[in-house]
Amino acid sequence: MCGAGGIIFFQSSLAQRLRTAPATVGTRLQVEFFRDRFAFFAAGILPRAAMARAVAWRRIALKAERRPMVKPLPAIFFGHGNPMNAVSVNAYTEAWRRIGEELPRPKAILSISAHWFVSGTSVTAVDAPRTIHDFGGFPRELYDVQYPARGAPGVARRVREVLAPLPVKLDTSWGLDHGTWSVLRHVYPDADVPVIQLSIDETQPPAYHFEIGRRLAPLRDEGIFVLGSGNLVHNLHTYAWGRHTQEPYDWAVTFETRVRELMQSCEFQPLVEYESLGRDAVLSVPTPDHYLPLLYILGAWREGDAIAFPVEGIDGGSISMLAVSIG
Repeated sequence: MCGAGGIIFFQSSLAQRLRTAPATVGTRLQVEFFRDRFAFFAAGILPRAAMARAVAWRRIALKAERRPMVKPLPAIFFGHGNPMNAVSVNAYTEAWRRIGEELPRPKAILSISAHWFVSGTSVTAVDAPRTIHDFGGFPRELYDVQYPARGAPGVARRVREVLAPLPVKLDTSWGLDHGTWSVLRHVYPDADVPVIQLSIDETQPPAYHFEIGRRLAPLRDEGIFVLGSGNLVHNLHTYAWGRHTQEPYDWAVTFETRVRELMQSCEFQPLVEYESLGRDAVLSVPTPDHYLPLLYILGAWREGDAIAFPVEGIDGGSISMLAVSIG
């Protein structure tokens, strides 16, 4: 039999949680729970002191109920393209800037970048992540770029928690690679939002990455901006490096169009099994690293989420700059 002390302790714990919890649907359910328990106390089953505590708890519950519901943050996949976009002003980077201006301010950013493609799943857990210049042959100005965003070890631990029981290592050696900072330099140019990165396990199939995205979805309710950075179409062998303007290849246009149609109809399984989409997929995704970040974002989709494409275009004939926003 549950004694009064047990009920009081349990409700005290819930009351403390309610003081700090965001006003989500879960909080509203806690409010209803408190009302039920208040009726229990008011019936005279417990003594006066317990009733006084119940009145205090009810005030907390009603105050929380009056707070506005917190809307989940969107999750966005960015086509980051040429590293020089980090220091360029063009149609793509201007669109990234507008996204940053329109987004609700996040508590932190969780980035899944094509350029941390390693064995195993790790999340950066350092206070001051270094800016990684993971490329070669570019102008000096690109190597001079620093993106001094703070890290968020506490958020990293929360990521590990939501992904459990999958093994996730807290990493202190990686930082922010150009898949992350080349975009964020425009989205949040002041580097004033903490950033962590989650690695992509190169040993796992696409379905694994989609599932991780699904497990990350609750973070959207906690003020975490889940960001994927890669390219839907990414064929460097056919890219027009510094040459004349190259019209998009037919196979790139066809594949991007097909993927957009599947996303708009919320048919994600063919996108997980993208290798079965034929020759256009083979040419558009010769390696999985730049495609897989999209699956994390699609995995974070929930019933009722809108899907939009705030950035469009194909650069150099074979790099899709498409951005995909859910929520």
